[in-house]
Amino acid sequence: MTEAVLAGRWRLSFATEPALDVSARLWFLVATLGHWIFVAYVAGYYAPLLVQGGLQALQKAHLFNGYIPGDTVGNVAVAGHVLLAVIILGGGPLQLVPQIRARFPTFHHWLGRTYILTAVTSAAAGLYLIWTRPLFGALITNIATSIDGVLIIVFAGIALRYAIARDIRTHRRWAMRLFMVTGSVWFLRVGFRTWDVLTGGIGIDEETFTGPFVYAWHFGQYLLPLAVLELYFRARDSASAHHRSAMAIGLFALTVLMTIGIVQNARNSWLPRLFESAY
Repeated sequence: MTEAVLAGRWRLSFATEPALDVSARLWFLVATLGHWIFVAYVAGYYAPLLVQGGLQALQKAHLFNGYIPGDTVGNVAVAGHVLLAVIILGGGPLQLVPQIRARFPTFHHWLGRTYILTAVTSAAAGLYLIWTRPLFGALITNIATSIDGVLIIVFAGIALRYAIARDIRTHRRWAMRLFMVTGSVWFLRVGFRTWDVLTGGIGIDEETFTGPFVYAWHFGQYLLPLAVLELYFRARDSASAHHRSAMAIGLFALTVLMTIGIVQNARNSWLPRLFESAY
């Protein structure tokens, strides 16, 4: 979230820093922890299933249309889409830490190339699955998720272009936008859990997973993070202390809401399934 994470020194003396930087770094730390808990779940739950049982093991996974007999290409795409999330969500935050970039530039460059390649590959696989598998989801959710896939591919290309051109400031901003859209699968889950805690699940049919909030949040999973990021850019570029303060308060509130979703997912879904797979 924070351009200070990208361009400034990573300091722990928060008390001496502007409120906006503190809020942004707090958001980033919480988001990183949440990403890595989800990555541990994906790696620890799905990887053993696939290693032990092959593609047919996807029948046991908690995935909609995770396995269709005879659809080898589609089943491979599902497996690849799931496992690539480990690299995308696990490596994405590392790309935004300035000390890693400064002290380990070779690692940063190669991780960046790998991140972009896996993000584009995963997005392409996701687009293929959305429009080729029967009853993959409601049309509106398919459209929403497809837009996210297209944005991932476009943002990856733009970020790479500016990196090659050595326009580092512009590259960093597009890398951050890419981070937001590649994290949509995580934002989706966190947002649903937060909404459930705050409202009791208004607008969600638990049996069919349809309803007004389901449709809205399939767009919101990437549009809201992108909107917040753009507001953050404007606040950092603004000379107004009021704009910066308002953004700092907003980021802190969003961090609290995000924490609720992370904790609920970890307690009720990710960690129980991960521990279940270990026995």
